[in-house]
Amino acid sequence: MNYEDIKRHFENNPPPKEVRWTEWAKITNTEIFLRSCYIGITNFNGPMDRCPAWWHLRDFYLLMRKNVLQNAGEETAAVPVHEESAGKNVYEETIAEGHFQTEPAAV
Repeated sequence: MNYEDIKRHFENNPPPKEVRWTEWAKITNTEIFLRSCYIGITNFNGPMDRCPAWWHLRDFYLLMRKNVLQNAGEETAAVPVHEESAGKNVYEETIAEGHFQTEPAAV
């Protein structure tokens, strides 16, 4: 998925106005947040994978997608989606979902 695909997705499926991203981060106006990401990506000089705005946009897209899938799962399943991750903190869940990739330390 690239920047244009995510932008097109949010144009066709606008997110809610307010989103609680984490326990300590709340987006009070997603339209302004998305516009800021788009501007940051457009003005960034360098590889896309080093652009902070790209990572914010990508992570936000994954969060919105995860919420949609969870809501759909709650309607059809009687068992909670994250029962297996009970007791894990947000960092552990993020690692388990593959959002961070670690490389072996140099020897």
